Amino acid sequence: MEEVSYEIRGLSAEVEFETVSSLRRALKRLLVHPLVNYGPAGLTRALLRFGKSELAAANWADPGGWESMVISYRQNCSQVADRLLIHAGTMPMALRNRKRLGSFLIARLIEQARAGPVHVLCLGGGPGWVIQDALAQTRAPARATVVDLSAEALEFGRQMAARRGLAERIRFIQANVSDLHQYLHDQANVVKMLGLCEYLPDEQIVSVAGAVREMMLDGAPMVFNSLSRAHGTDRFFRRVFGLHMIHRSPGEVCGLMHRAGFRDFAVHPEPLGVYHVIVGRRAADAGRD
Repeated sequence: MEEVSYEIRGLSAEVEFETVSSLRRALKRLLVHPLVNYGPAGLTRALLRFGKSELAAANWADPGGWESMVISYRQNCSQVADRLLIHAGTMPMALRNRKRLGSFLIARLIEQARAGPVHVLCLGGGPGWVIQDALAQTRAPARATVVDLSAEALEFGRQMAARRGLAERIRFIQANVSDLHQYLHDQANVVKMLGLCEYLPDEQIVSVAGAVREMMLDGAPMVFNSLSRAHGTDRFFRRVFGLHMIHRSPGEVCGLMHRAGFRDFAVHPEPLGVYHVIVGRRAADAGRD
C-alpha cells in the first residue's frame, strides 16, 4: 500500500481529551488485554447477554454501527458490564476523543473558509453528532448535510438537532454516496468522512473519496481518520462483538486519499494513539494522478 508524506500536528490544548496514566496503560497491556482477548469468547458473550449489555447487543445487530457509537458517546449506561466497557475500555475512550477532536477541527475549518455560508457534507455520519457539535462551537454562518443509509440514525439526529436548536441548519438525507448528485445542488466547503475508512477496503475508499471530490471546491478540506491497533483489543472485538476493523497507518490512509485526488495532509493524533484525525485538501484537476 502506497504511503505519502504528511505533517503531524500536536495535541490541541483547546480540546478536553480523555487520557490514561502510564501505570493503568501498563496494567491493561499486561493483564486486562490478554484476559479479554484470549478468554473463552462464548462464555464472554453469554455473560454480556446475561448482563443485558446494550453495547454488545448493538454491535451484534450492526457491528460498529451508529447505535454502539451513541452508547459510547453518552456514557450513561445502566448495566454494570456497559459501564466497565465504556468507561474503562480504551476503544470507547478513543472514540470520544475522536469525536471531540473532529468537531473541534471542523469548527475551525468552517471559520477558515473564505466564502459563507459554509456547507459541510457529512458522509456515513449516523445521527451527525460530530457535525452538530462543530456547528455549536462556532458562530460562523454554516449549514450541514448529513448522509447515512440508516433511517433510524437520521431520525435520532433530527430529534437531537431539534433539542439543540440546530434543526434549521442541518439537512438529513438517506442515500448512498453514488446517488448524492440527485440531492446536492451546491458544492461542499468541508467534508467529514470520520468513522468510515476502518470499515472499507482500499478500492472502496478511493472510489467513495473520488466521487465526493467531484462535489467539493478546489482546496476544500476532507476530514477523515486512521485507526491503529493501540487499543489492544482487536481480537476481543472480532471474537466477541463480530467487529472486523481495518487498521491502517496515517500514511496508508493518506496514500489512498492521494489516489482519490487529495493533497496537503495534516495529521492530528488523539492522546491514546488509537485514532489520528486527518485533514486533506482537494487538489485541482490538473494536479490529480
